[in-house]
Amino acid sequence: MTGTVIRALDASDAHLFDAMPDPLGAAEGHRLTRHRPDWKRVALRDGAVVARGAWWGGPDDTQPIVLNWFDVAEGEEEAGAELLRTAPWQAELELDLPEGWRTDPALRAAAGARVTAAHAAGYELLVERHLYRWTPECGLPERPGRLLYGPEPDDAVFFDALRRIHSVTLDAHARRAVEEGGLDQAAQEELDFFHWCPSPREWWQTARTPDGELAGVHIPAHNPSGPCVGFIGVLPEHRGHGYAYDLLAECTHVLAEHGAEFVAAATDRGNIPMAKAFARAGYPAVRERHNFHVKHRNNWPVPPERRPGPRPGRPPVPGAVLAGTGRRPGGR
Repeated sequence: MTGTVIRALDASDAHLFDAMPDPLGAAEGHRLTRHRPDWKRVALRDGAVVARGAWWGGPDDTQPIVLNWFDVAEGEEEAGAELLRTAPWQAELELDLPEGWRTDPALRAAAGARVTAAHAAGYELLVERHLYRWTPECGLPERPGRLLYGPEPDDAVFFDALRRIHSVTLDAHARRAVEEGGLDQAAQEELDFFHWCPSPREWWQTARTPDGELAGVHIPAHNPSGPCVGFIGVLPEHRGHGYAYDLLAECTHVLAEHGAEFVAAATDRGNIPMAKAFARAGYPAVRERHNFHVKHRNNWPVPPERRPGPRPGRPPVPGAVLAGTGRRPGGR
């Protein structure tokens, strides 16, 4: 058996990426995702593909912002780790898993191989998340009518609301941002994501109580793969009233009114209030997502001159975004 050969792909040999089994159903999960051929890499042994990775970014991004397709053949965990270690990009790794994978021995083994390779390459688990997908067949959630919604053209209003929302949050990405750079960084990362989305700025809405007090914000959005819940956030002083559901219901109605045939969303597994809001609004959970990051980035083996710039705090993942009782694409 020969050693591992790591190979970057291009348009001429992109077919090699499809030469592996797909036990976790990644191809179906990424049917709306557009991966660039030159952001794909494979590991080969004796001419056979034993590991593969596809990095992803938006149409105007010059560097990948997330590694959202990573596969490793059985017994080839070290080849998968080498594929990650030698990549010219450092980005958060997302491992999407089908519902029921924990009780299926074959799926659990496939997931375990990928996790072992990620750990060997220096990645650590950041958070486990639920992915949701609403369709018109689910029915539109009822609008409680307790809050008043409207556009707000001033980014400063959203920035201040985001700082307050993230001052008490269950969201792992937001908590990491606060640890790294304080509330300003956490709020700015959210705003950067909102502006990155190709959907209109006019869709952003504040939510106020009948007496005019700001209670939260919601961001109906499109990412490059389609409609998504960009953000649901309730201010700390207004939590405990179930407003996360109100905001999610309004967000869903806005997207449906703009012709959405589906709405993707996500939230951290530990964000029980947001998970309950999704269940109440009729959003079925379709997959799990495990987010891994390199915690000690200065130890990343790629030479500094080959590393991309600062990563976004939350990768704007194709096909699923965040929401939250105070968080961006999935929940707080």
